[in-house]
Amino acid sequence: MTSRREFIRNAALGSAAVAFSAKSYGRIIGANDRVRVGIVGYSDRFRGALYPAFTALQKELNFEFTALSDIWSLRREEADQFFKSKGVTLKLYRNNDELYSAKDTDAVIISTADFQHALHCAEAVRAGRDAYVEKPFAETMADARTALQAVKETGKIVQIGSQRRSAPNYIAANEYLRSGKFGKIVIVEMTWNVNQPGRWRRPNVVPLLKEADTDWKRFLLNRPFEPFDARKHLEFRLFWPFSSGIPGQWMAHQIDTVHWFTDLAHPRSVAANGGIYLWKDGRTNFDTMTAVFDYGSDTDPNMSFQVVYSSRFTNSAGGTKELYYSNGGMLNLDTNKVTSEGGLRANDAKAMNMKPNLLEPFDLPSVTIETGANTGGDPMTTAHMRNWMECVRSRKKPNADVVAGYNHSIANIMCTAALRTGEKATFNEKTQEVMAGGKVFQY
Repeated sequence: MTSRREFIRNAALGSAAVAFSAKSYGRIIGANDRVRVGIVGYSDRFRGALYPAFTALQKELNFEFTALSDIWSLRREEADQFFKSKGVTLKLYRNNDELYSAKDTDAVIISTADFQHALHCAEAVRAGRDAYVEKPFAETMADARTALQAVKETGKIVQIGSQRRSAPNYIAANEYLRSGKFGKIVIVEMTWNVNQPGRWRRPNVVPLLKEADTDWKRFLLNRPFEPFDARKHLEFRLFWPFSSGIPGQWMAHQIDTVHWFTDLAHPRSVAANGGIYLWKDGRTNFDTMTAVFDYGSDTDPNMSFQVVYSSRFTNSAGGTKELYYSNGGMLNLDTNKVTSEGGLRANDAKAMNMKPNLLEPFDLPSVTIETGANTGGDPMTTAHMRNWMECVRSRKKPNADVVAGYNHSIANIMCTAALRTGEKATFNEKTQEVMAGGKVFQY
């Protein structure tokens, strides 16, 4: 059985010596075959959003859950009880090595800890499985490169959980921006504000986790070893380097739309600041942050603009906003409206012998953005899950493919680097490394 250290080394090298390769797993899915799906991580995200999305579609698209891997015995027991109550008996595995050594899955849904997503993705595709992988795709560039290489080499279908790419209002916004009617983007303003002291906390669950009931070394993967800590195991979003917190959890969704709408892979630079200003509960990830991104193209001078991103846990005013501005007005993905707000009006234009520039107002399809910890019944997630399931059968590229995940990871890691070093972050195209203060950013 492959050790975690051996897996990480082999995956990083793109070696064919990994224990389970795509070639060694030979079941070909026929048009009428039922697709067997494994669950990697019986997490809150899986239970609250991915499970309802999948089950809403499984009968129509002929998919089924057949197996589950989770390193915590209590989660396996809970999953067993839950699925049996639905009339489903899953094969339960203590870890992914056991899951992939069995031949009872064709694909997997990965919803493990943030820092594990990329390596678990690489592991899955090298074991011959297609994968739906929750975002953030990666929290370090080394992990991102490992997973990108593995997906490219195996050709497996991977959907990253950036569900805005499957939402009708965002699809319409993308088409509108590309039509040229909006004009040059001059600035983008984004927020994600909540007032939730308990966000990402698990105070009722942490006392239940004992080291003997899990696999702490396997949990750590390639992160530096440290003694067992139940909070970091279950409240990982609050602690670096297990999660970047706000950038990976929230900004990853929103900054991905910038890349999608513009075909820009990543920012040119990021400056950021933040801190733990109110919720001083032992966390190391910030409860408040603001970042400024510079985007631009060396070949298209019209594709240069700024993104201002702010987020906080401490006051919910402003909520979730995604506002794109041109000289002629605004595209508002909160209200799903295009308006002439802020556009160049007659009096201001006349002073410079220019013509007014005001967008023609119209409405995009309406979809509500969910900001709750779990978004059961979220139409975006259901549409995104459908796209993945259909692509598993058709072998077409999904809406949020591995490159989209790689690119949002660059932006996230640049933001994290700026936050944690106080230096402006840039990206070295040749080495594919995030730089801050002239040094490669590492945890």
